[in-house]
Amino acid sequence: MRPTPSRLPHAADAEPLRRSKKTRWSPAALAIAPTFILVAISVYGFIGWTTIISFTKSRYFPEYDFVGLSQYVRLWESDRWNTSVINLVLFSIGFALISLLIGLLIAIFLDQKIRAENTLRMIYLYPMAISLIVTGIAWKWILNPGTGIEHLLRSWGWESASFNWLVDPKMAVYTLVIAAVWQTAGFIMAIFLAGLRGVDSEIVKAAQLEGAGLFRIYTVIIIPMLRPAMFSAIIILIYQAVRSFDLVVALTNGGPGYSSDLPTTFMYNSTFLRGQMAQGSASAVMILLVVVAIVVPYLYAEFKREHNDSSH
Repeated sequence: MRPTPSRLPHAADAEPLRRSKKTRWSPAALAIAPTFILVAISVYGFIGWTTIISFTKSRYFPEYDFVGLSQYVRLWESDRWNTSVINLVLFSIGFALISLLIGLLIAIFLDQKIRAENTLRMIYLYPMAISLIVTGIAWKWILNPGTGIEHLLRSWGWESASFNWLVDPKMAVYTLVIAAVWQTAGFIMAIFLAGLRGVDSEIVKAAQLEGAGLFRIYTVIIIPMLRPAMFSAIIILIYQAVRSFDLVVALTNGGPGYSSDLPTTFMYNSTFLRGQMAQGSASAVMILLVVVAIVVPYLYAEFKREHNDSSH
């Protein structure tokens, strides 16, 4: 039975198919393919290799004698690793909360349309232009009892002044919080300021007509509207806290002892200084899992928000 003319393929219908096959391997795709392959190998390939090494007993060089989960059991039995995890929790909470508070207050201050806003904004953002190594070294001088704040106060006549957090094992981790907040609060301010400038002014004017004061307008109306900016800032801050390495090495180097160690410094010391490659790989996998637990919910929330916006 011959097909009807309406079902015969038309030359015009076949043209888009031929065009799609041509564009599938366009010059742009061919140009980006080597970069994509290199990234896949150098990032995801080494993530897989590190995971494999974490199940072995490798020391200075890779060995493929698999020992199951023994490296992870040994990791969580290590006092140094547990100390680094506790320090990460303390550092993340202090770093995130203080950065959010200071960044929000500065953003609200600049949102009042003050005269020197551009100059002040540049000053607040300037620490972001400095590397973490420089920040760590600068704050190491500032917090050093022999050259910094304590020395300055005593030279002014306050002989009993004491600010020796840098050499106090119980307080050393909080010096990391101070330096990290100084570096990042301006960036958080920029995020909140962008959110404040996106608030509909008509809502604020309506609240003012109802007799609401400035404090109530911000606490009841404006700040709740900054939840997307707040969520993004929290994700960024926690991610930065988890991956902190440069600041720790420059400021405390994990000391005194290992009282200010973080998981990243533990991983580096285990892998490259103590010849425990498998143990360092296990700690790296644990750090990766924490980062994934942070980034995946953020990406999910962003995709969900974009989907909701597009559907409306």
